[in-house]
Amino acid sequence: MWDCPKPSRRSCRTKRRPPTTELDSAVEDRGRSPLEEAIGREAIERYERALARLRSEDRELVIARLELGYTNREIAKLLDKPTPNAARMATERAIVRLAKEMEKAKA
Repeated sequence: MWDCPKPSRRSCRTKRRPPTTELDSAVEDRGRSPLEEAIGREAIERYERALARLRSEDRELVIARLELGYTNREIAKLLDKPTPNAARMATERAIVRLAKEMEKAKA
């Protein structure tokens, strides 16, 4: 099985390995692979379909928080919630409903 005598097997394995090269840190990442692109597109399509099935207020909450990055205080003011905490709770519930809709679309 081994082409080398037992004491020098390690050196034989080392000789069989292809030469290693250092990775060039100046080389740019070319972005996502075709598979990552396809998976990303599929997830975005599921998100968009699920978002369309939400109630109008839930859709506004999700978009304000996830897409626009509004704070709870800004969401409360925008959507007439009594407090930032009320906006946070409404947003969390809307995101849970979105996730459930996305799971339905996945199946």
